Amino acid sequence: MLRQILSEMYIDPDLLAELSEEQKQILFFKMREEQIRRWKEREAAMERKESLPVKSRPKKENGKSVHWKLGADKEVWVWVMGEHHLDKPYDVLCSEITAERERLRTQQEAEELRKTQSEEFTNNLKTKSQCSDLQTPNNWKTQNACKKVAEEEEVRQESRPAPILEEKKTQKKELVKEKQDEEIKQVEEDKTKQIYKNWKEDSEWQASLRKSKAADEKRRSLAKQAREDYKRLSLAAQRGRSGEGLSVPQKPRRPPLPPKPQFLPPAGHPPKPLGHQGMTRTASSSAQEDIIRWFKEEQLPCRAGYQKTSDTIAPWFHGILTLKKANELLSTGLPGTFLIRVSEKMKGYALSYLSEEGCKHFLIDASTDSYSFLGVDQLQHATLADLVEYHKEEPITSLGKELLLYPCGQQEQPPDYLELFE
Repeated sequence: MLRQILSEMYIDPDLLAELSEEQKQILFFKMREEQIRRWKEREAAMERKESLPVKSRPKKENGKSVHWKLGADKEVWVWVMGEHHLDKPYDVLCSEITAERERLRTQQEAEELRKTQSEEFTNNLKTKSQCSDLQTPNNWKTQNACKKVAEEEEVRQESRPAPILEEKKTQKKELVKEKQDEEIKQVEEDKTKQIYKNWKEDSEWQASLRKSKAADEKRRSLAKQAREDYKRLSLAAQRGRSGEGLSVPQKPRRPPLPPKPQFLPPAGHPPKPLGHQGMTRTASSSAQEDIIRWFKEEQLPCRAGYQKTSDTIAPWFHGILTLKKANELLSTGLPGTFLIRVSEKMKGYALSYLSEEGCKHFLIDASTDSYSFLGVDQLQHATLADLVEYHKEEPITSLGKELLLYPCGQQEQPPDYLELFE
């Protein structure tokens, strides 16, 4: 049954509802182990495939390619800023970059100033040449006016450069100072953002670390509890085996049930099918036929369903029952009433138990030559009867303290297990 689940990596929701929380955790753990095993096999196959020689493809004409620079150790050369002893600090690099930008900007502004001055000088020369062309007697007034304008312009040119240059220099200094202040402010803002980001990431990492530690602690406590349960059950089994040879007063045994009734049809009438009377089936006919075939071929040789010391069917054994039908049978009993039924979903058994809180269901693993509860303990029993006899005195789980006290027999005729033994 467990092998079938792991091979398909799927479990029916109705079957999952029959499992206890401990059984669900162990089943999911086994499925996760199977996933990891398959993943490792696939990774190994991919590595073997990659290790095979690959035929080199013909290079295209004018094709581009990338070649990595190699270091002295024949590995790809990597440079990380700040690790080398000759690397400059971040602040020094930023100041050098800003100084270089300012130098280029001042150089560009000086060139623009020289261009404007040269254009003004050429314009003055043009005005002088125009005034020199007017040399006729009738134009003495215009000549004098032009000369006066030229002289005024020269005076103005001589008196202008000093204040203008000083004003431009002061403006440049102010601009440089403002830009430096802005860059310093931007660097400080970046530093504060980085500090806040690092603090936030550190707080998130601390929270995830606390959660992982809590989960690890919970797993360790569960593993410790499971080890203690296994040790306790193993000691109990050893005490039971060692006490078999001693003369211990035996509990009174219940009288065996009468042999299985034989339903013989009257003479002259064909036999009537009895396999579907008084039972509701939710599984498909093909799945039910597979389960019946499995029981006849593999479980009957192991005396599944029989009493330990006789050839009679055990009172707690039932056929293929649904979860609802098992709950109905147990609802009229006392706490401690139980039955073992053949699972309707897959090849295996389920133990239905009535406790004070309600009905509980435990899957029984019969995939090997032994019988044991799925994930509850690791004790292997040779037969179903041995499992029932053992848990009459030892609880199934350490928390529930379930003891198999009162077997739930057949309440209808013919018995529901008849189709398994036909």
